[in-house]
Amino acid sequence: MDLLLYGEGYRKISVGMGTCGQAAGAREVYEALVDEVAKLGLKASIIKTGCMGMCYAEPLVELSERGYPSALYANVKAESIPKILRDYFFERDVSGAYALRSKKGIAKGEDAIPCLEELDFNKGSIRMVTRNCSIVDPSSIESYIAYGGYLALTKALRKMTPEQVIEEVKASGLRGRGGAGFPTHLKWMICRQAVGEKKYMICNADEGDPGAFMNRMLAEGDPHRILEGMIIAAYAIGADEGYIFVRAEKPLMAERFRTAVEQARRYGLLGKNILKSGFSFDVTVILSAGAFVCGEETAMISTIEGGRAMPRVRPPFPATKGLFGKPTTINNVETLAHVVGIIKEGASEFAKVGSERSKGTKVFCLTGKVVRTGAVEVPLGTTIRKLIFEMGGGIQGGKRFKAIQTGGPSGGCLSEKFLDLPLDYETLQSAGSIMGSGGLVVMDEDACPVDVARYFLTFTTAESCGKCTPCRIGLRLMLEILTRITSGEGKEEDLERLVELSNTIRDTSLCALGQGAPNPVLTTLNYFREEYEAHIKEKRCPAGVCTKLIRYSIDLEACRGCGLCFRSCPSSAIQQIAETRKFAIDASKCIRCGLCFTICPFGAIRKG
Repeated sequence: MDLLLYGEGYRKISVGMGTCGQAAGAREVYEALVDEVAKLGLKASIIKTGCMGMCYAEPLVELSERGYPSALYANVKAESIPKILRDYFFERDVSGAYALRSKKGIAKGEDAIPCLEELDFNKGSIRMVTRNCSIVDPSSIESYIAYGGYLALTKALRKMTPEQVIEEVKASGLRGRGGAGFPTHLKWMICRQAVGEKKYMICNADEGDPGAFMNRMLAEGDPHRILEGMIIAAYAIGADEGYIFVRAEKPLMAERFRTAVEQARRYGLLGKNILKSGFSFDVTVILSAGAFVCGEETAMISTIEGGRAMPRVRPPFPATKGLFGKPTTINNVETLAHVVGIIKEGASEFAKVGSERSKGTKVFCLTGKVVRTGAVEVPLGTTIRKLIFEMGGGIQGGKRFKAIQTGGPSGGCLSEKFLDLPLDYETLQSAGSIMGSGGLVVMDEDACPVDVARYFLTFTTAESCGKCTPCRIGLRLMLEILTRITSGEGKEEDLERLVELSNTIRDTSLCALGQGAPNPVLTTLNYFREEYEAHIKEKRCPAGVCTKLIRYSIDLEACRGCGLCFRSCPSSAIQQIAETRKFAIDASKCIRCGLCFTICPFGAIRKG
């Protein structure tokens, strides 16, 4: 496909310039590439692409030339660029590559380098919505079109009625990828049938869950795919105006969307009489104020209207009375990206993968204490164990797996017994958690479930809009209890009080923020109750995380008497034992700063 853009005999250099790549140093790598290509006199196009999901390997650089295998280089440094270019373009040696797109039996060292799909991180992955990420130039509509872009829209507008589009989405079994898993076709059909000439289509790109970045990855790497899906959705429901609602903290995501919208307008893919079909639709990209609650549909609508980000009582639902009181459909970024494949390739192709009730693929983000962090697109129903231990490479430092948080702040914290749980909507709900947008935070043996619950509750308490009493007051009461427990001031009756408050807040809060906020507390109580009891009964944090419950001591057998801890202690709590010349900690003076634990070169400091 690149030949359409660069001509026969092209040389192409791709640099992953998503947010993760830039954070890892891709900007410096790109600048080094520009300089070195000029020095060498190479006729090569240097393309800024998005992330392919392998965040652990960033910065990533891919070199391509007609007749030779495309080679992917990982964790690239600016100073290594001259050697990489010379090896590939002049020596025809790919032995320093991390992976190849395909093998052609031409380049030196090719046999020792795996293909991209052979990497453990990619085994089990099926790229439906992420297929173009790291391949297309996200700032070029021509690049997207060269890879089949806007063929689905052309098919929908020229060969299908809006009702047929909805039926095709229904046949696919597509469910919303933003969290709740509501059937996409049903949301569209209700809006389509709602009374009113004016209707709106909104793309929810307000990704705010800690540990979730799949929407950012898709938008930064393949924005036209999302825009194409949005136009098809607007055609299906009968909307002539739309908004892409982007979180303000993700400026590159917003920039890519704005560029895509401007280019689509120039090509006649937005605006009046699109592709001479009689259908008109245009899009505005707007930034949110950064509030987590903006991800809730009615709070998002209120923000677009110019009001505060506060949820509204439902019913009426947005599909019948939404933006400015008009029928409105709101779909998540990943949901809209899937629509393109469903229309282009047919519902049956999409439904071939996934579980019985959850069809297709889902992009999950692996973060936390996992060896290979990044985003993987796998069939729904893939187990947690496969994601962490096969694709993610297991736990960092060879430590023991302890828990995984799914679904962000409104999700649950699941223990080791759930490692073989298939990840789909129903199974996660049965375990007390949710899928959410797909963020997975992996925790090792050093994590404290009580502190984890307190952390997520701190987040949701701060992000509560304050409109309803259960959320505004109830979450603060829960946070106060958890803070007391992690400070060694908890009481046994606090556990029942937490359960009581959780159930009340979950059942009576106005929106999903309050309804889901107790989940981290309830699941940690269910699966790690003994650690709560240790905090309360023994005034001890088994994981050694809660500062006020930590007790430091020195293992005299491991101590070498170097005195480094003694000289570093800010409270003079460490004293030398005269007869042994080793050291001990006076617990009454220790302020539990942890400096001695960090600084000891022999691992002699114990905490518990």
